[in-house]
Amino acid sequence: MKKPLGELHKGQKGRVDSFNDKQLSLRLMEMGFLPGEDIQVSHIAPMGDPIAVSVFGYIISLRLEEANTIIVEC
Repeated sequence: MKKPLGELHKGQKGRVDSFNDKQLSLRLMEMGFLPGEDIQVSHIAPMGDPIAVSVFGYIISLRLEEANTIIVEC
């Protein structure tokens, strides 16, 4: 099942599948969000934005708008 990263709940895991924003995708790939890379939501702010995700051994904080450009396979 594929869905935007921003729809995952705390503790859920997935694998980066693709991106739906070509301009932002280059920056995200430089940060470690490479297709096929395992990812896990580690924290969600009380109001839901931003979220912190674990990818490639790092914890990275993303705005919900940015996270929704990353399509993950659950």
